[in-house]
This record gives sequence, C-alpha cells and structure tokens, in this order.
Amino acid sequence: MKNVKAVFCLLAVAMLGATVLPSARADEWNKKTVVTFSQAVEVPGKILPAGTYTFVLLDSPADRHIVQIFNADGSQLITTILAINDYRLKPTGDTVMKFSERPGDAPDALRAWFYPGNNFGQEFVYPKVRAIQLAQTAQIAVPAVAVETLDETVIKTAPIVAVTPDQKEVEVATVIQTAPPVATVATPAPVAVKETEELPHTASSMPLIALLGGLSISLALGLKLYLKLAS
Repeated sequence: MKNVKAVFCLLAVAMLGATVLPSARADEWNKKTVVTFSQAVEVPGKILPAGTYTFVLLDSPADRHIVQIFNADGSQLITTILAINDYRLKPTGDTVMKFSERPGDAPDALRAWFYPGNNFGQEFVYPKVRAIQLAQTAQIAVPAVAVETLDETVIKTAPIVAVTPDQKEVEVATVIQTAPPVATVATPAPVAVKETEELPHTASSMPLIALLGGLSISLALGLKLYLKLAS
C-alpha cells in the first residue's frame, strides 16, 4: 500500500492521511477508481471515515462534471460531488488525489482527483462558506457554489465561482487551469533575401550594330571582288 502523503511530498503537494491502492482498479470510460484512505477525509458536504471507496465520473446530460462516491464494492452510493476541469502539465501513470491540509486533527479536504494517464482531473467544488475556510487555510483559490448543501438541482444549475484567501469571488478560469494549455508555436526567424542588383548600362548598343553592319559590307565587297577575279 502506498502512502499518498509521501508521494505528494515529492510532488510538492501538501497532503496527509490518505493512501491509494497500488492496484487501484480503474475503467477508462467512467474513470472508475477504487481508493483506500487510512484516515478520515473531507469531501464537499461530507466526511468519509477511513476505508475503501469507489470513485466514478457520472455521464451526465447536464454537461457538468459530477463525481459519485460509492462504498468499496460499488453497491451503495455515499455522496455526489460537483467538480470542474483541472489540467496539469504532466500526467502520471498512477491515481493522484490532491488534498488541502487541515489544522490539528481535522480531516484533510480532498481537492482533486486525477485518473491515471490523463492530463486533466476533477477539481471538487465546495459550498461557499466552507470554500472560504479552505482557501484561507491552504492559501489557494477554491471552487465554490453559494449554497450550503449540494442537492441534485444545485449540482446541475448552480453558478460556480472561485474564492480566494482574501474572500474575493473570481472567475474560475482565472485561477484554475480549466482548459488545456495552449501550445505555443515558435515563429520562425525571417530569412534574409539578397536582392539581385541590376548593373547599370555603361554604353549604348548602337556602336556594336554599326560595327557589325560595316563588317557585313566589307565581307560582301570582298566576295564580289573574288568572284570577279575568278571569272
């Protein structure tokens, strides 16, 4: 069993008290992933006791990112969470869970879930009051909705913002990478083209024509004289 906190120390991500099964089972189409937490973990609107859980990305017609958390064998739905896209620069081959460290014995708050091999993950949206607390504690922007409970209607329709550590509301895209990074294409350096210079005309072509004309006349007279002598 792998200690997630040790993994994220290497990745410079603060996290405590959770582990991910090395052989976590995952399905590509719904990102199904089974994880085990060694300590209690907070998710939006709920505290998950230490144990094994199944995370599934719901195929929702609401065109939103909705994550469902089930018990270990997937037979019982525990909670449904609203999420947004969160892109990372380099995907890994393992399941990645990001946490916000909490003071004292409070459970760590689950921030995001990345499926193996994907360069994007699910950043969880918290109720606004709780999001402000998490933002101030971790000194990061946290996605939020201005409600206390996340029922089905809220998940499908509530506007999503991001709250900053100083309690300001900002557009999510300004503080979280919700779209793929735009690849920058280097502009090729301009190629210097050497212009062909036209040499100036230093003389007229008339003398040459006159010379050729004179030679032609001389040749004709010489030929005429030769024929006359030969006869």
